[in-house]
Amino acid sequence: MRWHELTVLATESSQEMVTHYLTELGAGGVSVEEAWSPDKPRDTKYGEVYDTPLNDIRPGYALYKAYFSEDCEIEPIAAELKTLLEELPEYGYDAGEFTVHVGSVHEDDWANAWKQFFKPVAVTERLVIKPTWEEYEPKEGELIIELDPGMAFGTGTHPTTSLCLKALESAIDGGERIIDVGTGSGVLAIGAMKLGADKVLALDLDPVAVKCAKENIELNGYENEVEVRLSDLLGVLRESEGEQADGVKPPVDLVVANILAEIILLFIADVMDVLKPGGLYIASGIFKNKEEAVEAGLLAAGFEIVDVLRQEDWVAFVAGKPKGEVE
Repeated sequence: MRWHELTVLATESSQEMVTHYLTELGAGGVSVEEAWSPDKPRDTKYGEVYDTPLNDIRPGYALYKAYFSEDCEIEPIAAELKTLLEELPEYGYDAGEFTVHVGSVHEDDWANAWKQFFKPVAVTERLVIKPTWEEYEPKEGELIIELDPGMAFGTGTHPTTSLCLKALESAIDGGERIIDVGTGSGVLAIGAMKLGADKVLALDLDPVAVKCAKENIELNGYENEVEVRLSDLLGVLRESEGEQADGVKPPVDLVVANILAEIILLFIADVMDVLKPGGLYIASGIFKNKEEAVEAGLLAAGFEIVDVLRQEDWVAFVAGKPKGEVE
């Protein structure tokens, strides 16, 4: 099968919006290659190895490649994307001097070639993400997440996902019931179980992500502890009140969401409603220019800021529901 390949050169700082738009326009997969710089600061305190090959991408820019079914009309999609990128400054982003090119590629060329660059990586002091096709001998105390991202986001190597895993490692004491909003490949749900959570409800709006997450969760042996459901944010909880008494249902100990800052702001009140008093909300996917807006939204909803984690230009909040909050 052949696919349309849409190649976009745009600023790294517009990454979350570019990938969001490509997905919303119907992309079946998106890859991101950032500009190479040997002087770029890298977080290696947990033993990460950055084996990125040299490239000639313009400094400060990234190359985004998205894949669309050959049955769709790609030119109107490319034209709509250009319009959306031109309007980004209205939302506090800037795609820079971007370019959009249309091509085609055979499925095997893009679906599997990327795997040679995805190696085992330690993302926290204890958690190591290991691709299913790679051999790895764990060190003492390491917890291994077996992962095949497939066509979904969430290898754990992007700063937003890594920040969530680091926050989970600090937040989980054992026995928690957790909701993972926007689960993608299921990496956060699996990581939570590895760290000692009791049960996880993993939600995603994308049927492809739901299928991928289920496969990864089964691969790690948590199919009885992690339930994956198709849901628009926390909507499924309203639709199935009283169902599945043995599953995860509000109030819960922790909610984690690795999604766009704009989406985080849309359902802060819903998160407050499903948390126990004293429960935690880990919110990631926030580019630095949206930090103040998200913090203000959390505080306005009644959350207390417990911690703020940063990696490169990305931010994650750990926010707490006050213990005196009445259910």
